[in-house]
Amino acid sequence: MALAQTIKEKANNALGVNPLDAKITKSYFIVTFLALLIGGYLGLIQGLNRAGVFELPSWLDYYQVLTAHGLLLVLVFSSFFTIGYFYAAMSNTLGGLLPKVRKMVWIGFSMKIVGFVIAVIPLIMGDANVMYTFYPPMAASTWYYVGLVFIVLGVWMAAFGAFIQVANWRKNHKGQHLPILSYFATGVFVLLFFGTLPVAIEVFMIIPWTLGWIETLNSMLARTLFWAFGHTLVNIWYLTAVSAWYVIVPKVIGGRRFSDVLTRVVVMVLVILNITGGFHHQIVDPAISEPVKFMHVFMSLSIGFPSLMTAYAMFAVFERTGRAKGAKGLFGFFKKLPWGDVRFLAPFIAMAAFIPAGAGGIVQTTYQLDQVIHNSLWVVGHFHLTLGMSVALTFFGISYWLIPHISGRVLTKKMNKVGVITTIIWTIGMSTMSIAMHLVGLLGSPRRTSYTTYGDNATALGWDPYLIFLAVGGTFLIVAVTMQAYNAFHLMFLAPKGEEEFPIAEEEENASKTPFWTERWSRIILIMLVVVAMAYVIPLVDFIGDPGSIPWRTW
Repeated sequence: MALAQTIKEKANNALGVNPLDAKITKSYFIVTFLALLIGGYLGLIQGLNRAGVFELPSWLDYYQVLTAHGLLLVLVFSSFFTIGYFYAAMSNTLGGLLPKVRKMVWIGFSMKIVGFVIAVIPLIMGDANVMYTFYPPMAASTWYYVGLVFIVLGVWMAAFGAFIQVANWRKNHKGQHLPILSYFATGVFVLLFFGTLPVAIEVFMIIPWTLGWIETLNSMLARTLFWAFGHTLVNIWYLTAVSAWYVIVPKVIGGRRFSDVLTRVVVMVLVILNITGGFHHQIVDPAISEPVKFMHVFMSLSIGFPSLMTAYAMFAVFERTGRAKGAKGLFGFFKKLPWGDVRFLAPFIAMAAFIPAGAGGIVQTTYQLDQVIHNSLWVVGHFHLTLGMSVALTFFGISYWLIPHISGRVLTKKMNKVGVITTIIWTIGMSTMSIAMHLVGLLGSPRRTSYTTYGDNATALGWDPYLIFLAVGGTFLIVAVTMQAYNAFHLMFLAPKGEEEFPIAEEEENASKTPFWTERWSRIILIMLVVVAMAYVIPLVDFIGDPGSIPWRTW
């Protein structure tokens, strides 16, 4: 096993980084961190306004800022990073990208940029203040939805490029297991394609409605289609982060992967169960019957099982690695972990944050408990823990080795120290803001609402101290956002030239053989579609014939 790993590492070093493939990932990452920077400042504006310490100018609407913040960080930051990262992984593990695949991913990149520009123009003009979720019957300018169409088509181009790349590798390596990072990539792109199908259907329903070609639109149907996409997108980011936890982090700490079989099973289960989780966002929706809601509580909670498997696997890796380095006692292995290495510190904090984030998700999935916190700031605190901590910090940790790897540069000790400081500031800011959001949400403060005292109502005035803490956390965050954006561009253009490793951990010695049924993606996708049908056919039939609504502009 050790000899095989040495041979593989020497082969990868000899091949080097394909400059054509590296250019793809660098371009995606430039957009990623520009979106983080702009979206972060918009988030600060929201936080200060919500705390009542900053009044927006008359020409800028709160919901403009809210929509742009969601669009930049949810659709641009996360999706561009995911695609750039996995294309770098496929290039590294599958022997370089095919020329036609490069062409497809560049076309997809261009379509997403064009779509974003088309969507942003009506948003800047104040004609698309419908928030990231764009629920009908609120109606934006038709051009906003046209922009979303281009974004989805760009995602599909990237997904099909990945499928072609993987199929080509399998054709030339019959009987072999797909390299583990490319296995994760396959799962993510399967979810990206099937998860964006519902929102594509929704958008193609909305466009003729906003043009006046049809009079009404079924709001419940549109809302349900959105969350089939929205929840899946959240777990696409999560699966991307998990790939680094399983495969990259063990190598960084000097260990090995816990179990190839368990890793692939986690990917399979997340792919099969993810899309059905969308209904837990609709537990209070009136058009869905209670038996269906209870069924979906179970289906949503089942997504927690692969997370528990991941927690077990990762702490097993930490303990085994620490004990191999001489750790003693029950928790002595923690002292052996490289806390001063940002490539480990950032994803470790991300993992730790997922413990309360996952618990909060269970609250929101539980039928009775969700009644207390639904549509409150608790929910905003929850997804800032998941996306803002578990996902973003993992992405940052990846960037500290991947950006120099594809740029022909190195992560210096000084830059590593700056990265550690950035990570700590980010953690302080996001923790402060998220805790404040959770607490004030329990007290009834609503989400998606600009600052108001509701006529100096005593309950609303009681929210103010928590909202101040929210703003304090946001201020810490904007410092970290600025530093992280600088760090990324420094590593890409200014860091000393050299070679940075693409760290991929090997399996444990004498690991059990991975069964080949884990490679049967046609069966995995078929099971996923059956589960989706079980989840969606009954409720869709229940309300698909319900009366619709005319378009409304509420701003």
